[in-house]
Amino acid sequence: MPTAADAAVGIFDSGIGGLSVLRHIHAALPREALLYFADSGYAPYGDKSEDEIVARSLAIGSFFTGQRVKALVVACNTATAAAIQAIRERWPELVVVGIEPGLKPAAQQSGSGVVGVLATRSTLASKRFAQLRAQMESQYPVRFLPQACVGLVDLIEKGELYSPATVGLLERYLAPLLEQGADTLVLGCTHYPFVREAIEGVCRRLCARTPAIVDTGEAVTRQLLRLLDARGLHRAGGAGSLAGYTTASRSTLEHAFAGLLQLNPPVHALGQG
Repeated sequence: MPTAADAAVGIFDSGIGGLSVLRHIHAALPREALLYFADSGYAPYGDKSEDEIVARSLAIGSFFTGQRVKALVVACNTATAAAIQAIRERWPELVVVGIEPGLKPAAQQSGSGVVGVLATRSTLASKRFAQLRAQMESQYPVRFLPQACVGLVDLIEKGELYSPATVGLLERYLAPLLEQGADTLVLGCTHYPFVREAIEGVCRRLCARTPAIVDTGEAVTRQLLRLLDARGLHRAGGAGSLAGYTTASRSTLEHAFAGLLQLNPPVHALGQG
């Protein structure tokens, strides 16, 4: 039987968005066994109720514990906001790392004091986001402009990173933020880094400048490293590994791994359940 340090690290998202976090973890932890779960059969989470998101997150956590993981990374802003407390209560022995919109670094670096926050409706409506926003606005001279990007996750899941439909949505969502003086944008969904270039292109067309963009994937990786260090759970040696699981099409996740990360791990389709 493997020791705790030899156990895997599980990473999950509603779909392929969490690959933007996985790429940082994969680079920083080359010796670890990594398992990625894309719950694409239930995507997007952004239009689900909190109870539905908690149920899916706990089901995925149960799958991972069956695979003997030592750590669980919730690489989804919506699932973190809705379910991370329930995950920690269910499995207190696990290292659990979530992801939140990078409001603090955005507040610290904004020159205009106006920050646009691109996220799902569920994330923006969550108590967790409201508390974080209030805390940051009390500490910094900053005004946050929340923008729900309805439909954007669906297009990214389909691989439409630069399509006219994607660019059209981005123009609609970015224009009011730029008009109000936002000089910094927070990517509050792990899917959105994959359209970062499109976001920058739209901003240049709309206002001839590119706002600073905050992506929290690196911060999640640093937190995972800290917690593994604190518990002595780093894998000591050997080659790392990576495997993918999905509740939708295996080929879709395979293409996402190859196209977005230039990786070709084994992928298993689990079906919906």
